[in-house]
Amino acid sequence: MARTPVQLRIGVVGLGRAFSLMLPTFLADSRVRLVAASDPREAARRQFASDFDAPVYSDVADLVADEAVDVVYIASPHQLHRQHTQLAASAGRHVLVEKPMALNLADCHAMIQACREAKVQLLVGHCHSFDTPYLRARDMIASGRLGRVTMIQAQNYTDYLYRPRRPEELVTAEGGGAVFSQAAHQVDIVRLLAMQRLVRVRAVLGNWDPRRPTEGAYSALLWFDQGAYASISYNGYGHFDTDEWMGWVGEMGAPKDPKSYGEARRRLLAIRSSEEEAHLKAARTYGGADYTPPRVSREPRSFQHFGPIVVSCEHGDIRPMSDGLNVYADQQHSFLPLEPAGVPRVEVIDELESAVTGHQPPVHSGEWAMGTTEVCLAMLESHRTRQDIALHHT
Repeated sequence: MARTPVQLRIGVVGLGRAFSLMLPTFLADSRVRLVAASDPREAARRQFASDFDAPVYSDVADLVADEAVDVVYIASPHQLHRQHTQLAASAGRHVLVEKPMALNLADCHAMIQACREAKVQLLVGHCHSFDTPYLRARDMIASGRLGRVTMIQAQNYTDYLYRPRRPEELVTAEGGGAVFSQAAHQVDIVRLLAMQRLVRVRAVLGNWDPRRPTEGAYSALLWFDQGAYASISYNGYGHFDTDEWMGWVGEMGAPKDPKSYGEARRRLLAIRSSEEEAHLKAARTYGGADYTPPRVSREPRSFQHFGPIVVSCEHGDIRPMSDGLNVYADQQHSFLPLEPAGVPRVEVIDELESAVTGHQPPVHSGEWAMGTTEVCLAMLESHRTRQDIALHHT
């Protein structure tokens, strides 16, 4: 018997970039209703109140006390995730918190404990390991058809580092840089696909532009407890673009124009100071002077992705794409198409609804996300010490 969908009444903490990326999902999925928001920016609060005819708060404590809120979506700066999760849990609200979960393991532990004691659900995402092509690849691996995973290779080349940033987004200690923002995606994906426990990591980071003083690239080798290993590489310095290898479908699932090459760098050249750059980012964010509302559509579209990934198993390789899976078995190659998505990031709402209703525990739980945070911290330590780092929470 089919389950009756439950409407999730969501209060939003933080109306910045992460919220803007989730907004098309919230608008298109009938299971979601945005009922409140909190943000320090008056312009953002004013925009939300106008768009959703819902109360807005400057203080997060007032939002979590709102009885209309079932789930608190935390999209505030990384450093505030622990505080805001604890506030939400203490009010008996379920929590969906953006990646990275936190910037240290003590905060991760505290968030998990707060939600456990309050008997509320804690999910961490969006990260790209929610994307349907990776979930279907995991299903195939779990079936045993191709044997166990032996090796995973993941690469992504983007213009990440040259998109408009606030000053703290260029400081690694404050959660900036490619490891906290981007490796959280890649590590999550390879963990999901390997279906083995990570035990060790060795990493090297790239910090090559003194005007952007944080790591813009990394490579890491990850070892699993059943013998598999994964190599992950990311380069956000805005030259080669691996979307070329993904059929010119961008990370967000939309077609990409190759003629836009170099656009991020050109835009940055016109900016004269870090203050001007921060103002530019704020102007384009929700509630800003140059903000463009998302176009709401349930038209089928490609799935989101995080660059080329090949999963090698004992009897074949799997390459997830934005519209299906390429499967290279012992005797033949086949392409398994996936039904196009009508709602972007619908997988997040699927998992959230299942967790809140008690139908199924979340995959992207606090415990899971703490493991990914541990790997990101180990990558930073490995680069600093030039040593392998043992892992304990994955």
